[in-house]
Parts: sequence; structure tokens; C-alpha cells
Amino acid sequence: MFTDIGALELVTLVVLAVLIFGPDKLPKVIQDVSRFIRRIREFSDSAKQDIRSELGPEFKDFEFEDLNPKTFIKKQLTENEDLKEIRSSLDLRKEINDVADSVNGHETETAAPSGGAGPDLLKKPADPAEGRRARFDIDAT
Repeated sequence: MFTDIGALELVTLVVLAVLIFGPDKLPKVIQDVSRFIRRIREFSDSAKQDIRSELGPEFKDFEFEDLNPKTFIKKQLTENEDLKEIRSSLDLRKEINDVADSVNGHETETAAPSGGAGPDLLKKPADPAEGRRARFDIDAT
């Protein structure tokens, strides 16, 4: 709960608590706060148990942390066997490199040209003659 509080922050909180409540009332305040937190945790645990018992045995592995969308997606991506199979069959980095090479005009071993059966649409057209200017920017379209 308070894992990101540093030593200086903790000392500051203790000094403020002593100044606000005084050294004689501080132990009672700490007891009251800890009792309140304990009651909230007990209430939360009993509510979770009630929900689990109402859902039935098919939801015995249900965790409330899975309701967080980020946790749910992460769990589905790491534990789903179908997605693991698809992910292992795809080499996304190779696919991106092949597309980049094709766009830049480099030949790859998998994407060799098809014997000159037509114009290569992926190659950039030659620059227009010096006297003529293109009516539009080819790269912008």
C-alpha cells in the first residue's frame, strides 16, 4: 500500500502526526486508524467470499484483480494457447523488414520480382525532365 514512500516522506509524516495529535494522543490515534483499516479489510474479504459463493464452482479461480482491463488483457495474451500458437507462427519483425525492403526497392529472397510482367509499382518513378515540373508531389499522394 505504501511501497512508494521514501524515508524522508515517512519522517515528515511522523513529525506532522506528532505536531497535530501530540505525543500523548498519538498511540490512541494509531490504534483507531489500524482498527478502522482492519475492519475495512475484513468487510472487503467477506464481500469477496460472498460474491465467489454466489457465482458458483465454475468461478472458483476468479480473481477480482482480473477485472482491471490491463491485467485481463495481459493475462489473456500470456495464457491463451491459441494466441501463443499464432504469435509463434508470425515473425512480425521479418514481415516489417520485407515490406520496408520492397518499398525501398531492395530485393529479398522471399519477394523476388516476377520476371518483368509489368511495371514495378513499388519503385519511385524517375525525376521529370529539368524543363518540366510535376503537377503534384508524387510522394505526397
